[in-house]
Amino acid sequence: MKLWSGRFTAELNDIAEQFNDSLVFDRRMYRQDITGSIAHCTMLGKCGIIEQSEADTIVAALNNILHDIESEKLDIVGAEDIHSFVENELVSRVGDVGKKLHTARSRNDQVATDIRLYLRDAIDEQTDLLKNLVSALADKAKKEKKTAMPAYTHMQKAQPTTLGHYLLAYANMFLRDIDRLNDCRRRVNVLPLGSGACASTTFPIDREYTAKLLGFEGVTQNSLDGVSDRDFAVEYLSCATQAMLHLSRINEEFVYWSGEEFGFLILPDEFSTGSSIMPQKKNPDVNELLRGKCGRVIGDLVSIITVMKGLPLAYNKDMQEDKEPLFDAADTLSISLKVFTAFIAAVQFNREKMNIASAGGYSCATECADYLAAKGLPFRAAHEVTGKIVLYCIQNGKALQSLTVKEYKQFSDLFEDDILEAVLPKNAIARRNIMGGCATEEIDRQIKILKSQLKKIALR
Repeated sequence: MKLWSGRFTAELNDIAEQFNDSLVFDRRMYRQDITGSIAHCTMLGKCGIIEQSEADTIVAALNNILHDIESEKLDIVGAEDIHSFVENELVSRVGDVGKKLHTARSRNDQVATDIRLYLRDAIDEQTDLLKNLVSALADKAKKEKKTAMPAYTHMQKAQPTTLGHYLLAYANMFLRDIDRLNDCRRRVNVLPLGSGACASTTFPIDREYTAKLLGFEGVTQNSLDGVSDRDFAVEYLSCATQAMLHLSRINEEFVYWSGEEFGFLILPDEFSTGSSIMPQKKNPDVNELLRGKCGRVIGDLVSIITVMKGLPLAYNKDMQEDKEPLFDAADTLSISLKVFTAFIAAVQFNREKMNIASAGGYSCATECADYLAAKGLPFRAAHEVTGKIVLYCIQNGKALQSLTVKEYKQFSDLFEDDILEAVLPKNAIARRNIMGGCATEEIDRQIKILKSQLKKIALR
């Protein structure tokens, strides 16, 4: 039965009905819809809008419906949306008293409530998943805090750093994703129920009571805004996109690293696939998919922004298109975080190749310039001298580490025997023992800070 059929004399055209129906995708919100309905009905009984006995009957039936769905005794079929399905099933079980559930409520504020409940659950799950990923990265960084590698700028070797330092860079990115999601959750966690179709209701409802029952921190302050607001959904998709961007960036690098040209990363068999024609291939398909799925979530964000950009107040049917992008982004982010956390725990790195690479590309040239600056030579002059030394190395096929003190002195009398130690990657790394640096002691401090921040998040 359609919830709105009384005014119509003809059935909806079959194609139009198929086009209009949303049950195929919004059925996943059955728990949120029933939970919201139980709170709404409890409030109706408390306020005397319906008899307490009627409220008790409806609530009991709703709990039974929820149980039957979750135990797979009841299939979610035969309605235009999840809200119609639940109400129709309720009426079939308790009769006309079930029709009182929708008193002082519209599907407009009902669906807005369901989406907020759904996103709140998704954010809580993804915050936990991100915490697991940050912890896994921190653990791996601790094991690799002495593994030297080149840091890159412009995809060229720049300066020596460590693999631990690199992994903690991404751990900090994902920690910010947690912060963004938690901040977004505050704006998600506001109850629109009671806004009605657009102009609230004449019934003496208690919105704050309903909000308390559902764990919302407050209620929307304007009914037109309450039913038409999808800012929170756009914000969530923006947060999800940012997290996927971070996953894409690190997996872009891991794809490169797994190839023979880099050879930094050893792909775990359980996270790799082969070729149907080339027997030798071991492909980083999981990493490539993680990179590719970022584009999918970006598309979800663009989709909902495009839907919302020109809508007048208040509710419009266009807004039915908000759910699939939200569901898709939530599903994609969750599975991506799960698989990448498992990958991080399993992946191994080729420490020997990374250590050798850390000295390549004249990556210790800045150490040479800093050495001269510390001796009193203005840094710009030291920079110029070092540039000439690098040019000399290029022309003579030498590395900074292979030059003699005599060769260094050709460019400046400030060079002493200790320059040979200064341009070694391990010493360049050790000297960077400042906040944010890559020295071993500083990596330990950064890991400690990350772990402390994760504990604080868990206590909120």
